Formats: sequence, structure tokens, C-alpha cells
Amino acid sequence: MVDKDDLRQQMVDAFEGADYPINSPMDLVPALPNGPGTKFESGDFSMTAMELNTKLGGGDFPYDSAEDFVDDVMEQLEDQDLI
Repeated sequence: MVDKDDLRQQMVDAFEGADYPINSPMDLVPALPNGPGTKFESGDFSMTAMELNTKLGGGDFPYDSAEDFVDDVMEQLEDQDLI
């Protein structure tokens, strides 16, 4: 079972170091602790930042904060039944 709150917090922690507003997924890479290989895990969910980028839609850029970006990512993961 995926702990959505934990997963969301992992993402916020990883993405909050980016220079906002961000205009593309590439703006996030310098902020990630392990670059595109940064892994997000909870329960049976495990996905790297690169995998998130390929599995999710393009997003609604620009985003003004990590919270706004992560809210959209979480919504897309739920819509695709990935979490």
C-alpha cells in the first residue's frame, strides 16, 4: 500500500531546491539529490525522477513552487492508477 503523504513529502523535499518558477522538467534536475536517478518509493511504488518524466504528461508549466508541481504529479499518478 502506497503512503501518499510520505510519497508527496519525498517529492517536495527533492524538488524544493529548484529555482522557481520552473518552466520545464529540466529545471528540476539540478535540485535533485541524485539527478534524474533520484528514486521515490513508498509501499509497492518505486519510480525515478526520469521515469516520472516519461510516464506522466508534460505538466502545466510553469510551476511557482515545489508544492504546486508535486500536487500535479500526484494527481497524474492517481489518474493513471500508479498509486
